[in-house]
Amino acid sequence: MILRTKILPKTISDGAVTIFTLFIVPVVYWFELFVVMPTFYSMWSAWYTFHFVMGTFIFVNISSNYAAVVLSDTSIKGRFLPTTRQPNWHFCAVCESLVPPRSWHCSVCNICILKRDHHCMFTSCCIGHHNQRYFLMFVLYVFIACCYATVYNALFMWTRFDFSSFISLFKVVFPLLMLIFDYSYNQIYLFLSLILFIIGIFTGALLCYHINLVFQGTVTYEYNKNVREYDLGCKLNVISVLGERWYLVWTSPFTESKLPSDGIVWFKKDSVKAK
Repeated sequence: MILRTKILPKTISDGAVTIFTLFIVPVVYWFELFVVMPTFYSMWSAWYTFHFVMGTFIFVNISSNYAAVVLSDTSIKGRFLPTTRQPNWHFCAVCESLVPPRSWHCSVCNICILKRDHHCMFTSCCIGHHNQRYFLMFVLYVFIACCYATVYNALFMWTRFDFSSFISLFKVVFPLLMLIFDYSYNQIYLFLSLILFIIGIFTGALLCYHINLVFQGTVTYEYNKNVREYDLGCKLNVISVLGERWYLVWTSPFTESKLPSDGIVWFKKDSVKAK
């Protein structure tokens, strides 16, 4: 793996979203395990310990996969590229270099990305060939965490709010506005709970979208342009993103799973069928 050295956000919007992500993840970890869970289980009882271990496992995977996304250099920088045009290669005028198929220039990162899918504001970097696996696992674990938390948060807030009154309903509908008038722990807890619920819906939709791309062997640009020439079949498509040990990548980003492509040479549907 080639590591990125310039990881700081390059735009204000990237910086704001990245700071929010880095802030909310540890805050939610603390909130769920040290505020919500103790209301249901005694500290360090068997059930509390179970949820503590599960929550910590999820937190570690969110944090480590996030770090792997940010640190993995999936650009053409440092790659050996030919000086003569190859089939399906194109010239990038900004990078002043020939770039391989499925590579596109990112105006924010200011470099061409190998098998570029999109620029992610949450990580302030592009998602491409070498970090797509980590991005998918990051989104997966954020979605799991939000679903896990929302179930307990709903029960937790039910015991702390009287939802029969108009004021209580107003607090639920406009939690951020109500923080100005009711800066209490309960209102902060409600705000966090609703934020997690919204993030859960967003990441669930995002996960479904990107899993569909993986199964079809495509990326966002190719999907929008109806390009399907790199669709090698569901299993090979999954392996091309998650690696040869695709069934183990959920355990940790440190689990080795070699990718079949270097991000430069790509097999097409017709060439695989011919074999």
